[in-house]
Amino acid sequence: MITRREMLQVSAATAAIMAGAGSLSRAFAQQKLTQDDLLKFDSHGNVTLLHVTDIHGQLMPVYFREPTVNVGVGEAKGQPPHVTGAEFLKRFGIARGSADAYALTDQDFTALARNYGKIGGLDRCATVVKQVRAERGDKLLLLDGGDTWQGSLGANASKGQDMADCMALLKPDAMTGHWEFTYGEDRVKELVDKLGFSFLALNVRDTEWNEPVFDAFKMFERGGVKIAVLGQAFPYTPVANPRWMIPKWSFGIREEEVRTQVEKARKAGAQLVVLLSHNGFDVDRKLAARVEGIDVILTGHTHDALPEAIKVGNTLLIASGSHGKFISRLDLDVQGGAVKGFRYKLIPLFADVIKPDAEMSAAIEKARAPYAKDLARVVGQADSLLYRRGNFNGTFDDLICAALLKERDAEIALSPGFRWGTSVLPGSPITVEDIHNATAITYPQVYRQPMTGQRLKEVLEDVADNLFNPDPYYQQGGDMVRCGGLGYSIDVSKPIGSRISGMTLLKTGQPIDPAREYTVAGWASVNEGTQGPPVWDLVERYVAAEKTVRVTPNTSVKITGA
Repeated sequence: MITRREMLQVSAATAAIMAGAGSLSRAFAQQKLTQDDLLKFDSHGNVTLLHVTDIHGQLMPVYFREPTVNVGVGEAKGQPPHVTGAEFLKRFGIARGSADAYALTDQDFTALARNYGKIGGLDRCATVVKQVRAERGDKLLLLDGGDTWQGSLGANASKGQDMADCMALLKPDAMTGHWEFTYGEDRVKELVDKLGFSFLALNVRDTEWNEPVFDAFKMFERGGVKIAVLGQAFPYTPVANPRWMIPKWSFGIREEEVRTQVEKARKAGAQLVVLLSHNGFDVDRKLAARVEGIDVILTGHTHDALPEAIKVGNTLLIASGSHGKFISRLDLDVQGGAVKGFRYKLIPLFADVIKPDAEMSAAIEKARAPYAKDLARVVGQADSLLYRRGNFNGTFDDLICAALLKERDAEIALSPGFRWGTSVLPGSPITVEDIHNATAITYPQVYRQPMTGQRLKEVLEDVADNLFNPDPYYQQGGDMVRCGGLGYSIDVSKPIGSRISGMTLLKTGQPIDPAREYTVAGWASVNEGTQGPPVWDLVERYVAAEKTVRVTPNTSVKITGA
């Protein structure tokens, strides 16, 4: 197993900047990083797994701030990934102000972002994949955890084609999905048929005959080892996303089916069993404790980035972050049908350090060409950091809520607790691309409707239970619905129906009246036939009118019980 010292060598190299990160020039910061350092790895064993997940339509390098708040409940309380900020740095021995601190936490984010630049980019990912593939040859499997085809203007406009085309150049061996399904059954099948590699989802069934829609697993041989890769799509897709887009498919965690497929793979000769999962970390932690025979779970959906493998019994959990910021490398020594040892590294793809792959860069330029003018068009200016990611309102969410309140003449705004969406630094232009990076979905209509105070409380209680239910199998993995014009208190330790209190209409400071109807604007309704303009049009109009946008951190939500 790789030592913490080896794994955090980049942090050690940059520890000297911790006292003065804000004044360090980018050139000096980059001198501390080299491509060789980022990719350095002492090869181990006879199998290498490379894992990417939750890229969310991002072909280019991005700024993406990790969460300040990631509350864990029940047995997960205080356990990774539910540690953030300074606690995260202490837990994993990372120096404040270091490259790893920037990549993995919210600490000193703006200053460090100016020093180290953007992270990610599929062309940087391609460089890493090709180098490791050249090193390891037939020992390597590349696996994609899904949420790949959605989350940007280009992905939305091409119905995932831009991402599918560029990902094909990486030559993955398999993928699974979640937001992919929001393009509808026909489009998903069309893209899957042309992938050139396996789309695996053991938990998706036809509702008429209860038959599998996709393959449950595929057997590979790497380094002389028979490897079964099982796919697990997001279990709550028809709940978290519109049911009417996939009316003939059913989902679910299907723990017993996972167990059956693991046993089937072992009987077929699998010496290594890998679950390529989009369950979310806490669901996978519980699953690992209950289903024997899974050697590795490559987890996704909840966007967690952890610099160490987490071991549950005999199962390794790997969390590879999101938005193309990281690629995980896991080397395994497999002997006699068991993992005898491993080494792991979460590789941050610093865009100014890793040389872009020319073939992939050309493909990205081609994919973006039809939308290039729109993507680059400047709408306004950011005077504060705009970010999403965190259990409660981020500043980009508050910007969207402000746009809904004004443009739809509403008293209260509701914006979904999505975990995807890139960040915009203070002093930077806000482009059409930035707005779509936070709003690009296939059901973007902004509704305006009356809702009673009682109904608003029910909505908040329901979403809170999806997030803070102590049983991970009842969690859906997103974050709290973002509210504009509405303040409240939440005790995450309480049961459903008792978490939300102190609801206040911010404009008047008056308590929310359960019987009164309020004018509410929102978007991303799962109801078919929702009417209204696309959310990105309203946000663009609002930002253009404001010209310069400054959003201070939201203090209208009071959190206890964490």
